[in-house]
Amino acid sequence: MLHHLTLLLSAALLLVLLTLGLGLQLRRFAVARAWHHRLYFAVVAGVVLSSLLAWRAGAPWLWLLPALVLLLLMPLTRPGRAGHWRLALACALAFGLGLWGAW
Repeated sequence: MLHHLTLLLSAALLLVLLTLGLGLQLRRFAVARAWHHRLYFAVVAGVVLSSLLAWRAGAPWLWLLPALVLLLLMPLTRPGRAGHWRLALACALAFGLGLWGAW
């Protein structure tokens, strides 16, 4: 049950992260860059915590690993470039599939 809560919290943080990222891309939120980076670390921590809690509860935690790998590859791309937001969308898709599989 606790891993369900962390999955939902991580999903909410990911949605806010993507929204701030889109705002940065469209130059709507000039002051959001620091919050975007803080949320990125919170999402990574949330996915790790969700994986650990799912593993401990006996749930299929391996579904979350592709999202975690893609999240950890994110710093290798340049912000503002197409590769960065494409990887962000791939992370969101992988997390959505991981959420469905680990539930």
